[in-house]
Amino acid sequence: MSPLSRRPGGVLRGAAIAAAIVCAYGAGVVSGSGSERHAAVAGGGSVLDEAATKIGGRSARPVDRGALDRAAIEGMLRGLGDRWAHYYSAREYDDVEGRLTGRYSGVGLWLGSEDGDSRVLVASVQPGTPAARAGVQAGDVVTRVGDAAVTGWDISRVAEALRGRPDETVELTVERERRTRRFHLVRTKVSGGDVTVTELSERARMIRVGAFTRGTGRQVRAAVTGRSPAGRPDGGVLLDLRGNPGGLLDEAVETASAFLAGGPVVTYEPRGRPVQRRTVTAPGDARTPLVVLVDAGTASAAEIVAGSLRDRDRAVIVGSRTYGKGSVQEPLRLADGSVIELTVGRYRTPSGRNLDGVGIEPDVEVSADRPAKAAERRARTVLRGLHATMPG
Repeated sequence: MSPLSRRPGGVLRGAAIAAAIVCAYGAGVVSGSGSERHAAVAGGGSVLDEAATKIGGRSARPVDRGALDRAAIEGMLRGLGDRWAHYYSAREYDDVEGRLTGRYSGVGLWLGSEDGDSRVLVASVQPGTPAARAGVQAGDVVTRVGDAAVTGWDISRVAEALRGRPDETVELTVERERRTRRFHLVRTKVSGGDVTVTELSERARMIRVGAFTRGTGRQVRAAVTGRSPAGRPDGGVLLDLRGNPGGLLDEAVETASAFLAGGPVVTYEPRGRPVQRRTVTAPGDARTPLVVLVDAGTASAAEIVAGSLRDRDRAVIVGSRTYGKGSVQEPLRLADGSVIELTVGRYRTPSGRNLDGVGIEPDVEVSADRPAKAAERRARTVLRGLHATMPG
C-alpha cells in the first residue's frame, strides 16, 4: 500500500498519464518499423494492440489479454524510474481505499518494505485485531500466506491475500530474529481503530496513531482538547508515531492542526503547477507540552506531522531517524476501474525542508537497537521536563 495518497486532479491526472505513455514508448517511436507502425495506427489500433494480438495468437503458452495489458502498464511504470509508481486492479484498489477508510475485513496489519529490500514487512499492527491478539509484531518479515510463499510478491498482493470474508481463517508465516513463526488468524471486520489513548501518570496522555485513516485527525483532536472522559491532558501529550507508514494527507494535516494555533503545516510542490500550501484547519492546543515518538517505520504522512510540529517549535522529537518519504502519489483511475498511482510531487515542511531520502533526525536520539520501551521511557522523561519548565 502506498503510504500517502491524494485524490485525482483533473489536468494533472491527464498530464501524468500522458507522461507515462511518452516515457514508455519514446524509444519505439524512433526505432520501430515505420511501415508496420503506420499501418497499425491507420487501421484504428496501436502497436500495443498489434503486439498483444500476435503474442496471444502465436505464443507457445496461452496468455490472457488482461495479463498482457497489466504487464504492459507495469512496464510503462518501470520506464519512469519511479520507485513508488504502482498499478492496481479495480479489486486491489478497492482494498486500498477500504483500508484507508476503515471498511475492510482482514487481520489488522499495515504492510511495508525497506529501501532496497524486496521483502514485505509488517509496518504496524492495529491494536485489538486478530494479528495483535496472536502476537504479530512490527518488523516481522512475511514469508507465507496460507500455503503460498510470498517471494516476489509486492505489498498489494500480500495484503489482498490476507483479506477475505469475516470469520474465515488464514495462516500467516513470518520470520522474526531468524526464527519462523506461524499464526492462525481469523479474519474480522476491521473499523477505524488506528488511534489508541493511554492515560499516564501526572495527567499526561499517550496518543498512539498507527496510520492516518479516515477520522484519525478528529480522534486525535478530541484526545488533545479534552473531549474525552479523562478531560484535558494538562501534564502533556506523548504522540506515538512509531511504525506509522502514513495514509491520508488530510488526516495528517488535521492531526498536526490539533497541536497548533494556526499557520503552515506543509507545502506541496506538484510538477508544473504552483506550490500548494496546507495550513491549520482549526486552532488547536498550542500550549500543552508535547513529545513525538518516531522510528525508522515512521513514514510519509507521519513524517509530515512530526516535521511540521518540530519546525513550528511545538514538539520535541524522540527516537530514531524516520524513513524519509517526502513524495506524494496520486491515484489515476482508468476506464476499467483499475488505477495507476504515480509520484506527482514533493512535500516540504514549514521551514522548506525536503524529507525525501533524508527523514527526520530526532532531537533526543534513542538507538533503534534499544527495546521499544526504552524509547518510551526516554520520551516520558522529556515530557516531564517540559511540563516542569512551564510557567505557573
